[in-house]
Amino acid sequence: MSETDIAATEVDLAPAVRLAEALIFASREPVSQRALINLLPDAVDVDAVMAALSAHYQGRGVRLEAVAGGWQFRTAPDLALTLRKVVELPRRLPRVAMETLAIVAYHQPVTRTEIEEIRGASLSQNTLDLLLENGLITTKGRRETPGRPTLWGTTPAFLAQFGLNDLRDLPKREELLIDPQVSLSVPSAAAEMPPEPQMESEPDRDQTA
Repeated sequence: MSETDIAATEVDLAPAVRLAEALIFASREPVSQRALINLLPDAVDVDAVMAALSAHYQGRGVRLEAVAGGWQFRTAPDLALTLRKVVELPRRLPRVAMETLAIVAYHQPVTRTEIEEIRGASLSQNTLDLLLENGLITTKGRRETPGRPTLWGTTPAFLAQFGLNDLRDLPKREELLIDPQVSLSVPSAAAEMPPEPQMESEPDRDQTA
């Protein structure tokens, strides 16, 4: 393809790129491929539009990323420390909530009893409620065993919060075990600060076994 053809293609994509940019900017949640297909003209190649838009933001303060099966603008990772000096951050999730969330992420669908067995400690309903309120976990049906316990799994909001496009993007469990002090944390490239899950002001009341 000649340089003239490439330039002509970029010009043809310009209106669609502007429209996609506006949609993603206005949306609080990652914008799905389906939403883009429904919005953009039929003749437009959505992948080409997103590639052009992504290239446009390379090297800028924000960048376009594939997150939770969709697209979202997120702050550049190298600016995270600077932004944290001026952007007020909410409190972290308590340790037990982060442990529970990690277990759910890696073992889902998982029951409360199974979470307790993996943690080696009891789990209060307050912890599950906290993760539910923050939209990080949800019910995934019931296990067909006596008592039919509730199954828990993560949500698209979990993927978006942690900058993941798919659960397959989670770090390998053996990589996390290299350093027992490593804890699951939110990537600094979140488009909307804060970069960590929010929590209620009420202290955790989880009781260990």
